[in-house]
Amino acid sequence: MKLLSPRLHSYVDYTAVVLLALAPLVLRLDPVPASACYVAALVHFIVSLLSDHPLGASGKIPLPVHGALELVLGAGLLAAPWLLGFSAPGPARTFFVAAGVALVILAVSTRMMAGAAARPSRYDRYDR
Repeated sequence: MKLLSPRLHSYVDYTAVVLLALAPLVLRLDPVPASACYVAALVHFIVSLLSDHPLGASGKIPLPVHGALELVLGAGLLAAPWLLGFSAPGPARTFFVAAGVALVILAVSTRMMAGAAARPSRYDRYDR
């Protein structure tokens, strides 16, 4: 069941970007996981800005593609501790697994096609 509207999803997207960007400072992560957090935050920010959701800046990426990219980013965050060598139990691994699971849940619980057939153009900022 799809629970989230595209508008609510867009708010959560930017919240996730802020959390990814602040995690290295708050959790005092080592350089490798910190760099991975910054890269993930930047990628998620760019994808969110270019997406066709209510808070997107340009509408170049359709919502279903945004959802697929978010699934890939979530899977990447889940796999990062083992791929990048910080899989020992600790705050870095816990954060990456939690963030990956959260992004996957966010992507699969959003109505990515909400109103797409009825609306000929991208969302405007007033959701008309």
